Amino acid sequence: MEKFEHEYNADQIQVLEGLEHVRKRPGMYIGSVSIRGLHHLVYEIVDNSVDEALAGYCKNINVTIEEGNVICVEDDGRGIPVDIHSKTKISAAETVYTKLNAGGKFGGDSGYKVSGGLHGVGASVVNALSAWTEVTIQRDGGIFQMKFEKGKTVQSLTRIGDSNKTGTKVRFFADGSIFETLNYEYSVLEERFREMAFLTKGLRITLEDKRGEEPRKSDFCFEGGLKSFVEYLNKNKEKINKDPIYIEKDGDVPVEIAVQYTTAYSENIYSFVNNINTVEGGTHLEGFKRALTKSFNDYAREKNILKEKDPNLVGDDIREGITAVISVKVKEPQFEGQTKTKLGNSDVAGVVTSIVNEALENFLEENPNIAKAILEKCISASRAREAARKARELVRRKTALESTTLPGKLADCSSKNPEECEVYIVEGDSAGGSAKQGRDRKFQAILPLWGKMLNVEKARADKIYGNDKLNPVILAVGAGIGADFDITKIRYGKVIIMADADVDGAHIRTLLLTFFFRYMRPLIENGNVYLAQPPLYKFSKKGMEDLYWYEDDMTGAFKILDERGVDRDQVSIQRYKGLGEMNPEQLWETTMNPETRILIKVSLEDAMQADQTITLLMGDDVNPRRDFIVENAKFVKNLDV
Repeated sequence: MEKFEHEYNADQIQVLEGLEHVRKRPGMYIGSVSIRGLHHLVYEIVDNSVDEALAGYCKNINVTIEEGNVICVEDDGRGIPVDIHSKTKISAAETVYTKLNAGGKFGGDSGYKVSGGLHGVGASVVNALSAWTEVTIQRDGGIFQMKFEKGKTVQSLTRIGDSNKTGTKVRFFADGSIFETLNYEYSVLEERFREMAFLTKGLRITLEDKRGEEPRKSDFCFEGGLKSFVEYLNKNKEKINKDPIYIEKDGDVPVEIAVQYTTAYSENIYSFVNNINTVEGGTHLEGFKRALTKSFNDYAREKNILKEKDPNLVGDDIREGITAVISVKVKEPQFEGQTKTKLGNSDVAGVVTSIVNEALENFLEENPNIAKAILEKCISASRAREAARKARELVRRKTALESTTLPGKLADCSSKNPEECEVYIVEGDSAGGSAKQGRDRKFQAILPLWGKMLNVEKARADKIYGNDKLNPVILAVGAGIGADFDITKIRYGKVIIMADADVDGAHIRTLLLTFFFRYMRPLIENGNVYLAQPPLYKFSKKGMEDLYWYEDDMTGAFKILDERGVDRDQVSIQRYKGLGEMNPEQLWETTMNPETRILIKVSLEDAMQADQTITLLMGDDVNPRRDFIVENAKFVKNLDV
């Protein structure tokens, strides 16, 4: 990797303000004090090492979860500068760890050409939110160490030995008085570091977990960069172009892009700026989409694949089944949007468009068979889109003309305020009937579903409109689907899936969640989708208030009975096989009453992981699904034999 030639010493560490309020208001700096915030601490330190790799000075990053949930991050970069900072009068290394917004990543005269950690709060925030932190630095012929407790220096930077190596090692233990949990999830960290390695070609990142009896270790290094990334994302999909289209161009705005088409119907494009996942897109994504649409239309016209009378293919047609990863490096990125992850630099759009246009023009000319196969899929998507439009209009006309609803459809609530309204999508007529009788009619609507539901992972949008199982869901939510979905038009603030706690119920939940993820994703992103949790057991005895239990492990229930002084032998235990076994009063009391019910909010932590999981579970390829079932069978609960 090309090195960014610039002096990196104490004077490149710029101080913007002192370290304040981090411990009192951690959410302002890391989002939350949940496990998500806990993982964020690790990412902040690793990001610093990745920035060294982007500058061309770091080849290896080793992350270890030690016994007791201590984190160790070690790299072979240049090492944090150890000389005295001219403004703070303490070492530059101590400045980085004790001063908020101090780092080598600000302005054109900084120690980095591009950087993911542009806010400069990483090291100091991690230090502030840790019970203790220990930093060991190798550079300038020596080994230096400093220690902190809750952000305060307990040992200033001290030379403890000699070394001809360079690098930084950070060990820290998160503060248990701040975080809800200190137990790191290996799989979450593993996925993040795999992504980092894909985005930084040639960088090796290892993750080792020394907790427990069986230590785990993962090793990530991808010389193929984004090409390897796309191949990984599509590992369970049937490909149209076996080898991804790979685009790489240096310059003022280095661009790296990989594109692969699959036989799937969904579009998956992921964009990054300086290794930051720009989940809201931005100008780099706009430039890519513009070039993609133009290049394929131009080629189709030139080769007479699109006739003179045929309309141009639209972007949605050309992006059906695409998996693409776009990565750009920008010296002074301007982020905007709700989550500050949307690139706003206007010049980047033109740069990306120009590079992609040229690369795609060459690829299509050199690979006519692949070009034809992709365009055949695009044209098929165009026809399906037109069929979907007609079906959508037919559904709208039919709905407008209908004066009454068909049996088994929506039983609406009286309130029209979406913020207080909720709709239960209920499995089966029997449960639907109980739910209708037991509900609070003011704010609770009931939509019963029955029979086999369409797996949208294997169907285009034109097959969804008019589908007798999904169309009622579309109409009930009231905000459209796909590109037409408008979150501001939803009729219910909570869309609650209520299915039996068995295999069939789990299948229905999965089918509905697949539909919401593929065609109403903002509904999940906005936190409007929930899973109802009906009880599994009822403990009853004459003269005793019924006890409902929601877990297969009944140890806790027996403990409650013991505390009540109830003889276990006199208690009748009923195992609910389905919602239909409960009468309206029981269903209200256990599953629908806002005062007593248990709801699980469906959230979207990682869109890439969600896409892969849905493809695995709901797609056409059987072998990966079989492997997944075998691997995870030991974790299954509530399996009816």
